[in-house]
This record gives sequence, structure tokens and C-alpha cells, in this order.
Amino acid sequence: MNSTSNTKVISNEIVSLGKLELLVFSSAFVGLAVALPWVAHQFNLAGPVFLPMHLFVLIAGLVFGWRAGLIVGLLTPIVSFITSGMPLVAVLPQITLEIMVYGVVAGFCREKLKLNIYFSLVIALIIGRLGLLMGILFFGTNSVNPLASVGNAISLGWAGILIQLALVPIIAVWIKKFIGQNRGSHS
Repeated sequence: MNSTSNTKVISNEIVSLGKLELLVFSSAFVGLAVALPWVAHQFNLAGPVFLPMHLFVLIAGLVFGWRAGLIVGLLTPIVSFITSGMPLVAVLPQITLEIMVYGVVAGFCREKLKLNIYFSLVIALIIGRLGLLMGILFFGTNSVNPLASVGNAISLGWAGILIQLALVPIIAVWIKKFIGQNRGSHS
């Protein structure tokens, strides 16, 4: 592969997908986003601390755009709940909104605003937390202090946020390279 196609693969653009490819990749990413928290729980790595469900939602948005981010972000918590009972039904709507916002914003920043992976990721992490706040306001109980809940989620999940900042861009670039190598110059 020549340097021109390598540059193209890791460029600031998303990987364009047809409808069938979008469905296939989104399904695979939902599966990974559901499986990773399950694996983490087997090793007593708490979900709210390491945020494993978020990883593949963010990657889907960053690599494939806002539509994939929307699909993976919407379906991941629901499929996880159906298969494992987690997240708990009481917080399922707010977590679904939060995670869906991560995917949509990451994808929108890459696809429409043409921002690089790092800026897109940071913006998605910030706006995703605002999505959590909106979810708590709309779906939470009256006894919940929304700002304190979001603050608690951030302080509890700082390790997961650092993992996201360190790993998501690397994995996203790797996936783009892998797909670019297997598609030739179509990425």
C-alpha cells in the first residue's frame, strides 16, 4: 500500500458505509459494546468506573459517522439490558440518552464539522455528560439531584474517561486502517 492510501485511511474523514455495511458494522459494534462490560464485570471492573459500554459507541461515531453512532448508542444499552439486566431499568432511559449522545456527537463532529478524532472525542464526552444531565432531568426521580449525579458520574468514572482519551483514538485509527486496507481506495 502506498503512502497516499495510508494518508487517506487516517484522514479526517469517516469511513463511508452503504446501508448494508452500516447495519453490519453497527450490529458488530453493538455486540462488542455489550460484551465488553460483561467481560469487565467478570474481573470485578465496575462499569461506572471504567465505562466499557461507552468505548465502542464512541468508536462507531468517530469511524463511521453520526448514523452509526446513533444506532450503536441507542441499541447498546437496550440490548445489554435485555441480555444481562444491566443497566438497571431505573436508569436505562437516562443511560440510553447519554450513550446515544456520545455516538451522535462524536460522529457529527467528524462527519459534518470535519474535526479531528481528539477534538471530536472531547466534545462528545462533554456533550454526552450534558445528555446524562438531560436524561436525569427527564427520566430521573424527584429525589435525585441532577447536577450532583452528573458530578458523581464524572468523579467515579475518571479512570474510564482517561481510558477513553487514551484508547479510543488509537482504536479508531486502527479500524480505519484495517478497513482501508481491506477495501482498497474506497475509504
